[in-house]
Formats: sequence, structure tokens, C-alpha cells
Amino acid sequence: MAKQKTAIRNIGIIAHIDAGKTTTTERVLFYTHKSHRMGEVDEGTATMDWMTQEQNRGITIVSAATTCYWRKTKINIIDTPGHVDFTAEVERSLRVLDGAVGIFCAVGGVEPQSETVWHQADRYRVPCIAYINKMDRVGADFFAVVNEIREKLTANPLPVSIPIGKDSSYEGNIDLINMKELHWDIDDEGSEIRISDIRDDLQPLANEWHDKLLDALSAFSEEITDLYLESREIPTELIISTIRKATIARELLPVLVGSSLKNKGVQPVLDAILAYLPSPEELKPIIALHAKKNNPITINREEMEQCSALVFKIQHDREMGTLCYLRVYSGSIKTGSVLISVNAAKKERINRLLRMHANNHEQISEIKAGEIGVAIGLKFARTGETLASEGFPIILEMMNFPEPVISVAIEPKTMGDQDKLRNALANLHKEDPTFDVRENDETGQLIISGMGELHLDVVVTRILEEYKVDANVGKPQVSYRESITSAETHTEFYHRALAGKEHAASVTLKVEPQRRGEGNLFVSEISPTVLPASYQEAVRRGIIGSFSSGIVMGYPAVDIKVSLIKAEFQETTASEIAFEISSSLGFDNACRKAGPILLEPLMQVDIMCPSEQVGDVISNLSQRGGHVESMESRPAYELVKAKAPLIKMFGYSTALRSLTQGRGTFSMEFSHFMERSNSN
Repeated sequence: MAKQKTAIRNIGIIAHIDAGKTTTTERVLFYTHKSHRMGEVDEGTATMDWMTQEQNRGITIVSAATTCYWRKTKINIIDTPGHVDFTAEVERSLRVLDGAVGIFCAVGGVEPQSETVWHQADRYRVPCIAYINKMDRVGADFFAVVNEIREKLTANPLPVSIPIGKDSSYEGNIDLINMKELHWDIDDEGSEIRISDIRDDLQPLANEWHDKLLDALSAFSEEITDLYLESREIPTELIISTIRKATIARELLPVLVGSSLKNKGVQPVLDAILAYLPSPEELKPIIALHAKKNNPITINREEMEQCSALVFKIQHDREMGTLCYLRVYSGSIKTGSVLISVNAAKKERINRLLRMHANNHEQISEIKAGEIGVAIGLKFARTGETLASEGFPIILEMMNFPEPVISVAIEPKTMGDQDKLRNALANLHKEDPTFDVRENDETGQLIISGMGELHLDVVVTRILEEYKVDANVGKPQVSYRESITSAETHTEFYHRALAGKEHAASVTLKVEPQRRGEGNLFVSEISPTVLPASYQEAVRRGIIGSFSSGIVMGYPAVDIKVSLIKAEFQETTASEIAFEISSSLGFDNACRKAGPILLEPLMQVDIMCPSEQVGDVISNLSQRGGHVESMESRPAYELVKAKAPLIKMFGYSTALRSLTQGRGTFSMEFSHFMERSNSN
């Protein structure tokens, strides 16, 4: 008899910082018997927060993967960070997941980073369920959060359970599908659920929300509509299958409720993952790009297909070397097999395969379609790399990461630490696509760049403590950009004798500014009969290379359109190197005449503070060059949304704590580049 295939769910836990992602994941691991005790974030004992810095800081920094089983279904879970500085971890996790659990605080509601991660899930069309956590907290309001989800995330929330009580009186849930009360025993850490009939005093509320559930589902099922209108009983299986279908189509968002810290409400979330989120084979076939023919190709998510996999995370391990986290979309990968790193066009041999549980691992022999695992032995793979069978050169959709906006200089204290530092930086750059390293041409200093002060602080701490490098670190500096303010046309003539041969080229370039955020563009207005294609490609290379080296200050140039409008060459002296150099020099000279300006990063700042201190917070923000865009009153705090120049926001966390007696918090992410003001 053929062995039955194990059902799989690949899900991520996503939310704003401090909404309870890691705490919820710890309960999931306990109830699925993956771990024998519950780790606590506040105590630094959380299984998924395995890095020393995560335990010390009480936050998640890197996404951690694990596998557990619930009701004979394998669940691959990725617990992601909530802090905006580590948004790349969320981005690359969502890229390879089939479903997500969005966790919301019953007091804070839809917080700023909740919106960010939700939009990331939208980008990759990831079906979601919502879990409103912390119902035991003072100020908890389940129904207000449901309304916020509808208004702020433009989702269609559907409560499938509602809380019994709130704050300190929160005691359990009402299951709106089976119309039963659920209570958790404190004595056995919530492992046992007591199911009972709904009490008379709660029946009206339960009936009201049960009717709302059926009314919402009638839009997705004619059968439910008919049974509802005829006042006939609607089978539970029909309700669940309708919710599942609408959830996978991203037309409904099932909402659950609980308090993970008090061990209430977690098992229904596991049931909902199985009931409403898709298994890999239920999703549409993948559309990839044929690397050689450059045309779209459809790949079925089946084990019998050719192999295709995406490397979504790189992690360096001292003992095992480079760990490549990958998701297999079709076919399978076995130990010892040879695959192609398609983007790098190199052969790769799989030495070992692992299944991860945070920082622990279990050796396996095969990773099949729909599964997530770790490969050891890949030399050329990077984040976003496609691995495929030989003779099957397809490229899966790439991931997009924001550019770093803050930098610091770093240098080894001794010559002996120089190689250690470069090795550490190379490993960290492989691991994190939003961490960048470059060498200043004038000073020879190493400059490292990241997404924010916390991001760079974490990286520097890892260099000093994890890699044991003695280094001096400078103060944070803003990563500026350069652009132009007017259109200018310039002709550049290049003539040199190199290695006994004359090299000559003449190009006329027109540079003009683009709108902010449009990016750089190069176009040729010359036909190949006037300038052969190979020489036009040389011009393009010269221009593209010049964008990164800047105009006056050496910062990358952005939002500039460059047009090649005229060129002259003679076959006897023309060369590609001459056209590349002349276009690079021409770009530089044209931009210097086109009103060059310095651009600075403007940040989106979301501040949460008590209402009595909001005046002081806004006043301080104005002094830093920020301007308030909106304010929202929440039950427990005021939310101030503003934009401010990054250079004025250094050290803001300390200032905010001082202004609010430690009660204020904020998140900050890059918005766009703007012309630097003279006051900066």
C-alpha cells in the first residue's frame, strides 16, 4: 500500500513589536510537544529567541524556523521580528510562506508595524488569519481591534470566536462555529480545554455574532444562504469549508482571540491554521522566468516535477559553515545531489540537509516539494538565489529589500584583527541583504550601513562579541544621495593612446531630473546604424557605473534620466573602453552643470505616548525638524504620525523615554529622500 503523504502547512508569525509573537510560538511548541517547557521572552528563555542579543534585549532579531506536528499535520513555522529595523527578515520569510498568523495586541490594536507587515503579506498574496492577543491586559477591547483591522488594513475580518470578559475578568472564549464555551485550566498550563454549553446570560451575544458570521459567509456560499433563509441547521463542515475557501482567496480574515501569556486561546489558533490556511499543493502553480529564453514558465507544485527551490536566508555557523535556508517548490532535493545556482550560473553540490528547530538541527536525507529546510555545501548561493535541476534554468521571483540609510565607520584596533574584521563583515553581508559594506576611496575607512540605529548596534555587537574582533566604531552617519535640479546637455570627447593604440570617442549626453522615487534611467536616442550596439552598451555601462559614484560629494546619484543623443566614432580609433570612459566623464561634467543637490533620508515616525505628554512630544519633534501628519486617540495612548529628517532623529529613543517617563515608544522607517535643508 502506498504511504500516505503527510499534510503540510508553511506559516509565519507576523506582528508589531511586543504583540506576543514569540510568546505565542512558545505555547505552540509546548502544546504540540515540540518542547517540554514554555520559554518566556522576559526571562530570556524563549526557544525561538536563541541569539544572545535576543535574550538580552528581549526582542526577536532574526527569523527562526521550526517544525512541529498538530493533529498529524506537519507545520513549518517561521517566527519573524517585529522591529522595523529588521523588516528584511519579515520580507524574505513571507516570500516563501503559504500562510501567516497576524498577531494583534488587544490594547494597542493595529499598530504601525502591523500595517507594514500586513502590506508585505499583501505583496506576496499570503492568506492570513488574525489572532487578537493579550485579552487579559487592562484596556483590552476585542471588538474595537476588529473594527481597526477592517478600517486600517482594508481587510474583511470574520470573528470565529469572541472573548468571555476582558482585562482581569477574561476567562475564556465562545466558539462561534460550534457554539460552545471554551475554558483553559490554569493548573496544567492550559493544556486541557473544558468545553461547555453557552450560559444563558451569554447566549444573546453569542447568537448575535453567530448570525453575523453566517451573514458574512452567505456572500461566499449559495448553499449557506438557502439554509439560512429557510432557518435550517447549517452543517459545521460547510461553515469551515466556506471560510477556508474565502481565506485562501484572501477575501476573508478569520479572527481568533486569547491571552498567550496566560495560556488561553492558543490551541484554536493551531486548529485554524489547519482548517483555514492552505497546504502547498492547494496553491496556484508558480510562474517563473526561463533564464535563457527569457519567457514565463509555469511550474506545478509537485514532487514529480523538475526541482526548483528558493534560498531565502543565509546564516553563518562556526562549525558547519554557511547554512542556506530554502523552500522547495517542485521536485525534491536529496543529500549529494547536484543543482544549478541559476542566477550565478554555477553548479552546487548538496553536502548535508537539515531540519531546523531554532538553533538546533536534525539531519535529514531529503527535502520534498512544499517543504522548508537547510542545505549545507552551497558556495555561490545568496539570498534570493534560485536552485534548479541541471537543464532546467528557471528563475523564481526575486525579493526586494530597502536600501540602508544609516552608516558608521569601523576599523580594526590591530593589524591582526584586519582579516578577522573583513571575514566577519563578509559573513554578515551574506546573511543580511539590508546590511552593506564599502570602503571609502579617499580615507580607506570601512563604512558599514544598515536600516537604523538598532540594526547597526546589533551588527556591531555581533562583530565584537560573536566574531571576537577588537574594533573602533565611529558615530552614526546619514547615508545621503545626490541628484540634479535642471536639464543640461554636454558633449564629451575622449582621446588617449593606450598600449601603443589610439582610443577615441565622442558622446553627447542630456541629463534631466526625475521625480523623487522614480529612480535612474538611461535611454539611447541613436540607432545602431549610427553607433553599433556594442558601443552603445559600453556607453550604458559607463553611465550605470557613474550613478553609484555620485556627482560632487561621492554619494550615489538618484532620480536622474540620461539620454544619449549624439555620438561620433571612427572605426580606426573607436573602442568600447573609450566610449565607456567618455560617457562616465560626460555624465560627471553634465551633472555638475545641472544644479547638483544633496538629498537626505526623510523618515516616517510613529510615536505612541500617553495623552498627557503628547504636547511635549510634538514640541520636541518640531525642534528636530519633524512635521506631524496625523494624530489618533487610542484607549491607552495617543498615536502621532510624523515625518522627520534622519539626521535629527539620532538618540531619539533616549529623549522620548525622558519626555514620557519611560512610557513612550516609537517606530521609524525610511520614507523617501528629500533636498537637504540648510538647517541641517
